[in-house]
Amino acid sequence: MPKASELKRGHVVELNGHVYIVQHVDVRNPTSRGATTLYKVRFNLLPEGGKHEVTFTGDDMVKNVSLERRKVSYLYREDDLFTFMDVEDYSQYYLNGSSIESQLPYLSDGLEGIMALLIEGEIVTIELPASVIMEVAECVPGMQAASATGRTKPAILSNGLELQVPEYIKQGEKIKINTETGKFMTRA
Repeated sequence: MPKASELKRGHVVELNGHVYIVQHVDVRNPTSRGATTLYKVRFNLLPEGGKHEVTFTGDDMVKNVSLERRKVSYLYREDDLFTFMDVEDYSQYYLNGSSIESQLPYLSDGLEGIMALLIEGEIVTIELPASVIMEVAECVPGMQAASATGRTKPAILSNGLELQVPEYIKQGEKIKINTETGKFMTRA
């Protein structure tokens, strides 16, 4: 059983009979003498989704959940059901859209590098690759001398996602996006 101070993004734990995945850990060091460090942890409930926050001290123990990670690729969407295929044994897994709501903008047909998290053979959520490559479908024309400035402009990607990109990016270019922050990284 790990201590709360050892929790990191992606750990899966059990609290009060429910299974959660760690989304964010905020460490707070109080300034008064004798005070203990606090760990404010934001979880997502698995598999239904839903947010939950708990504050721990460093020595609090949490119950670890045995978890299997499998490489999958995204196949298709049917209504609110998303289908993923295991790249090794070709078995298929189905997830409800509400359980992966924050990851939906980055899914595209045939996307690989996705990890499925399974508990007792049942898929509970997915982990996207650190970055994905997408095409800019729509943006205002780029400026030639814009590379010297740090200004950005809005761009709409081929899947409908809107984000800020540097002014030199043109329509039709492929860009790399950080799936954790949702921000532009570089041209692809």
